[in-house]
Amino acid sequence: MNISNPHQALTQIFGYEQFRDGQEQVIEACLKQQDVLVLMPTGAGKSLCYQIPALLLPKVTIVVTPLLSLMKDQVDQLLALGISAAFINSQQDREQQTQVLNQLQHGEIKILYVSPERLLQYRFMEHLKYCGVGLFAVDEAHCLSHWGHDFRQDYLRLNSLKLNFPNVPIMALTATADKATRFDIAHQLQLQAPHTHVGSFDRPNLRYTIEEKFKPLNQLLSFLKNQTDQSGIVYCSSRARVDDIAAKLQAKGFRAQAYHAGLDTEHRIRVQEDFQRDNVQIVVATVAFGMGINKSNIRFVVHYDLPKTIENYYQETGRAGRDGLPAECVLYFDIADVPRVKRLINDNPNEERAKVELQRFNAMVALADAQICRRQVLLSYFNEYENQPCGNCDICLDPPKSFDGSLLGQQAMSCIYRSGQQFGIGHIIDILRGSQNLRVKDHGHDKLSTYGLGKDQSHEFWLSIIRQLIHLGLVEQDIARGSRLALTEKARPYLKSEEVLQLAVPRIGQTHLYDQPIKVNYDKRLFARLKGLRKAIAEEHDVPPFVVFSDATLADMASKLPTNQRDMLSVSGVGETKLQRYGLSFLKVIENHLSDL
Repeated sequence: MNISNPHQALTQIFGYEQFRDGQEQVIEACLKQQDVLVLMPTGAGKSLCYQIPALLLPKVTIVVTPLLSLMKDQVDQLLALGISAAFINSQQDREQQTQVLNQLQHGEIKILYVSPERLLQYRFMEHLKYCGVGLFAVDEAHCLSHWGHDFRQDYLRLNSLKLNFPNVPIMALTATADKATRFDIAHQLQLQAPHTHVGSFDRPNLRYTIEEKFKPLNQLLSFLKNQTDQSGIVYCSSRARVDDIAAKLQAKGFRAQAYHAGLDTEHRIRVQEDFQRDNVQIVVATVAFGMGINKSNIRFVVHYDLPKTIENYYQETGRAGRDGLPAECVLYFDIADVPRVKRLINDNPNEERAKVELQRFNAMVALADAQICRRQVLLSYFNEYENQPCGNCDICLDPPKSFDGSLLGQQAMSCIYRSGQQFGIGHIIDILRGSQNLRVKDHGHDKLSTYGLGKDQSHEFWLSIIRQLIHLGLVEQDIARGSRLALTEKARPYLKSEEVLQLAVPRIGQTHLYDQPIKVNYDKRLFARLKGLRKAIAEEHDVPPFVVFSDATLADMASKLPTNQRDMLSVSGVGETKLQRYGLSFLKVIENHLSDL
């Protein structure tokens, strides 16, 4: 196919009618041999920014990525579009690598994916000098920066690219980077007066929900009951918790698998491939999983534990809904986790690094505890300010309700004081609720004046009240001494009824936002049939289903109901190559569906 300009490539090959914000300007700057720095959220179309120039430049485009799995996924997708692409990495044998190098030498490859380690090998660099390079695209560019959330030492050596290829433009791409990280990326790569595009961080299709953590496994199961056959990720803070949650989900009949760095490479590769091919529904993982996962139909991301930074939270939630369709992002938040994480951060011998990490963690806590629109707080962190609430987060859809909690607060704080300020939350709640357990009786706490004062309320209710007292600074939790509770000086005026204590009504036993179905404007029965056909075609060609068509493309088909090839080309994501390869099969399913109505 003879492509002469970016818009022709966009419509005829990729099957989209319009560029997204910033894409066309980035592509034009690149074609003018200008260095480029691209900051776009996951799912905003970063890949097109270098894939389209690659089709128009006379020499090969080299894409640098640390993610071996991403290489194969991207190449599979490009080959399905009729674009000559390849990768070279350590998972190939010598014969496969030699074949790729021969194709490169004969000008048969438009886009080649490599790791930074491979790229910087002397023999490989010399090979590239001989063949010529049209563009270097450095993906996951935040790995270059000491201030980035995923710094990698190997990336620092990429500063030699300008020395070896002074006339070849470099495009640096990342999904999350603050100002300090962006400056560091440009400096490390020695970008010359780069065209810089900072896209909007807003992902309006993601619905953010942050719940107070009471019984997290039950909360997770309650959420998952509404996610039938939907793909999702559950992030946990430790390998042990990952294994535990994955086993419990399997016992409940979910197609779930664990993923963390403690598992062998073969297992991790198998889990990743099964997830991409929709054979596994849920991956329970540490943050080791997901970076570069090229799966567009992830419908939910659950954080079982609090992330350490907003950058991490944003990137991990950003793995949901990359196809633009609605997706759920749920976080379970326990204020008691905060001092533990802060202590770990302060243990860092690098004081400057610890200070920055602590600031970032405090920002994450502020987001989790926010009483205003989650999206406004999230976007403001990235210096993008929204005047209006988003209408698609838990705060907007179910605003928190406050009440005069003076009496409840006095009861809880008095109980902490009268028991000697030597016990944790669980024991204080047992006293308030009049528990008959041996520990309460052994300490004589069943004789306290506060014993049984709160027996009409549940354990979860009192847990929420005491957590709020901790967060308001009226009670402190000493994690170095068994998480014992003690009153602070700030508690005095509230205990003496000198000030009114405003608390939030605990959200217990309420209908969750994710229990409310997300409205769709397409035929759901047809969509299911199209997914079935896609799965069969994908298995026949041994590729993940999204390589055939994304969920967004199938949803557009189920909405537009094309009945001929011309109409099929109007479906988002259907270009001429995919029309020829798959179009007739999908048209037949649509025709049969319409005849059944």
